[in-house]
Amino acid sequence: MRHLSLDPLVEQVGYGRFQRRLLWVCGLGWAADAMEVMLVSFALPAMAAEWSLSAAQKGLLATALFVGMLAGALIWGRLSDLIGRKLGFMATIGIDSLFGLLSAFSPNFAVFLVLRMLTGFGVGGTLPVDYAVFAEFLPAKDRGKRLVLLESFWAFGTLAAAGLAWLVVPRLGWRALFVVSAIPGVLLFAVRSYVPESPRYLAVSGQQDEAIQVLRNVARINGKELDESAVALAEQLAQEPQKSSVKDLFSRDLRRTTLLLWSIWFFISIGYYGIFTWIPSWLRAKGFALPAVYPYSFFMALAQLPGYFSAAYLVEKIGRRLPLGLYLAGSGLGALAFSLAVSPAGIVGAAIILSFFALGAWGALYAYTPEAYPTIIRTTGIGSASGMTRIAGVIAPFVGALLSGQNLVTALLVFGVAYGLGALSAFLLPHETWGSALEDE
Repeated sequence: MRHLSLDPLVEQVGYGRFQRRLLWVCGLGWAADAMEVMLVSFALPAMAAEWSLSAAQKGLLATALFVGMLAGALIWGRLSDLIGRKLGFMATIGIDSLFGLLSAFSPNFAVFLVLRMLTGFGVGGTLPVDYAVFAEFLPAKDRGKRLVLLESFWAFGTLAAAGLAWLVVPRLGWRALFVVSAIPGVLLFAVRSYVPESPRYLAVSGQQDEAIQVLRNVARINGKELDESAVALAEQLAQEPQKSSVKDLFSRDLRRTTLLLWSIWFFISIGYYGIFTWIPSWLRAKGFALPAVYPYSFFMALAQLPGYFSAAYLVEKIGRRLPLGLYLAGSGLGALAFSLAVSPAGIVGAAIILSFFALGAWGALYAYTPEAYPTIIRTTGIGSASGMTRIAGVIAPFVGALLSGQNLVTALLVFGVAYGLGALSAFLLPHETWGSALEDE
């Protein structure tokens, strides 16, 4: 059965001014989301002091956001395959910014938990939708590198959250931190209205003329023109709207990929959120005074950037799977080193190594996942994989609270093993997507 393939037209459009602008629009959204996710981690010592929180309440505080993110990832991911990317692209950033801002005015612990869950509903949807939107406007050349660069904005958001916590919390308190952190998302909500619907989504939903018009506009912004013979061929190959269902994730061609990706997303998230939610508190447990926690957390966040950039280089040199597996293994070793370190220099050095590999692994994973699924099921696939992250995000803070209360080494060993299992799953992925075209159906 013949169908419309936009690959020749997307390649003609190339990578230019439009995609660079889109990278910033999506990337700043990611940075805003990272700030929302990491804020509780950085504000937790001050919040715990104000509300006299128990260890169980601290775990619940860190978990609340992920409950909402789980619902957001599954609902917005599926919805974006059914009715288009544009609605989710705008609504998710608006939701997480609005409720993120309202969190600052919580009168008590219970209200704060509810507002963080609602914030998470937006954040959970932003991640799969943004990645699909950006990937579907990219030509094959250097696509992996650019997807990792989008993921690197997470590091900038974490860095901003750590820097703001360092500057704001000791002077103005944790509530001011939540107010300032919500501002970027509020501004982005208006900007996103100017981003067009994904042409690949339009094509598989039977709106071929609209898809080609979007690509004409993008080509014009990039200073190019589409080859009319290629346009005519694409129009001749146009077919009826294509439909998908969740069960397509378990088709013969996708079953193994889906299950392994779910495993990777779950284990990397157990390790990442289990460790990074508690890093400021663990630094205090290792002897650092509360004011000193914030600058050390800032430098840990800074180490994420070379992790991303090295992964961006490697995914275009040796493929997606090998860097993913190696960086996950490096994360596990970094967790072990952090658990055993005793001197201030050793503790900070191990934390920086852990941060480098952990975020590089995320970059490689986000390069692979959108390429593993066709357009008709792409955001469903990304959203379901992201859902594993949210399940792990619910579990990991409680595991960290439970185990660190007994023995810090044991807690970090458990999270290091999770990274190791993620590495094994990465090496078992059946397909290398490096250099391949994005499938539409």
